Amino acid sequence: MSTGAEARTPAPQCPVAFPLRRPGRPFPPPEYAQYRAGSGPVRSELPSGTVWLVTRHEDVRAVLTDPRISADPSRPGFPKASRTGGAPSQYEVPGWFVAMDPPEHGRFRKTLIPEFTVRKVRELRPAIQQIVDERIDAMLAAGTSADLVESFALPVPSLVISRLLGVPRADRDFFEDRTRVLVRLSSTDEERDKATQALLRYLGRLIQIKQRRPGDDLISRLIATDTLSRQELSGVSMLLLIAGHETTANNIGLGVVQLLANPQWIGDDRIVEELLRYYSVADLVAFRVAVEDVEVGGRLIRAGEGVVPLLAAANHDDTVFAAPRDFDPERSARSHVAFGYGVHQCLGQNLVRVEMEIAYRTLFARLPSLALAVPVEELSLKYDGVLFGLHELPVTWK
Repeated sequence: MSTGAEARTPAPQCPVAFPLRRPGRPFPPPEYAQYRAGSGPVRSELPSGTVWLVTRHEDVRAVLTDPRISADPSRPGFPKASRTGGAPSQYEVPGWFVAMDPPEHGRFRKTLIPEFTVRKVRELRPAIQQIVDERIDAMLAAGTSADLVESFALPVPSLVISRLLGVPRADRDFFEDRTRVLVRLSSTDEERDKATQALLRYLGRLIQIKQRRPGDDLISRLIATDTLSRQELSGVSMLLLIAGHETTANNIGLGVVQLLANPQWIGDDRIVEELLRYYSVADLVAFRVAVEDVEVGGRLIRAGEGVVPLLAAANHDDTVFAAPRDFDPERSARSHVAFGYGVHQCLGQNLVRVEMEIAYRTLFARLPSLALAVPVEELSLKYDGVLFGLHELPVTWK
């Protein structure tokens, strides 16, 4: 990030369109490469006002660590990807800590970090393996074909986060349905508010039950810390419940498609990191707003203007990742920003990695004849969503 006035360049004359549609396959919109080759962040206009699209790897990491750029959606000018929705403020969902700035964000992060360490996630491996095996058992019992999203990619992380939080398995359909409303760009404010309130009411009742009868689960342990109010605990639980299954489900489904096309990499421990970089399913989640005038990539961004660090653009920056459109697990991909960067880097990244690793290894070991049931060009992709992924993944096996 530049700091000197001599680095400033004039803003583009015309705002560009945004959000942009991915071109049918995993690659980011081709416009991202054009923006990276230009003179810094590119201006666009959203219903919330002016927004700057940041595409270079260096600039994205700088934006995500600059204290002059806020994650708080209650700030004037905070961008929205559509006319409705956007990240909830603390007035709407107390405890939605990814939409907080330091130092308040750190209070929540400090409480939650012990639950997502490498050691803690390692202890969950047997439970994750059991869930994966159960889902494959159910697929095999049902025949020789399935929608892998519905039968495997979605239920695996959904059941894992349910077990971690202490949410009954029987309630999975309820929270998956509400989550779909919240991550769909076309949902109305009324639909989102209804889904949010339904989830918060449900979690509030669950917290009351666990206050009387605590169990061996994350919600019970958070109650025992006595560091969060009941409203904050409901918001934290809702965030973990949504983030803990939707992003991982998209990663698992897309990863299976990639491995079917590149079977030589099946079983390689390095595939997970490259798949995270390659697909960057959470490209549109890190919206920000400048709270002071700040320079990014030689461009002056005024206080009150939106900033969108595009994670997929950064992860396909050819100055950092050679031939970024190539799927190459041999590359060093650890510098990707698929989980964000800085203080807001995804808290559950260790869990995501383990779920993906176990899912791929077990699925291909138990179903070595797995194949797509339709041409890859006919797969139904999530264009109307904050997260990129597959609506369905028809597969067959012998």
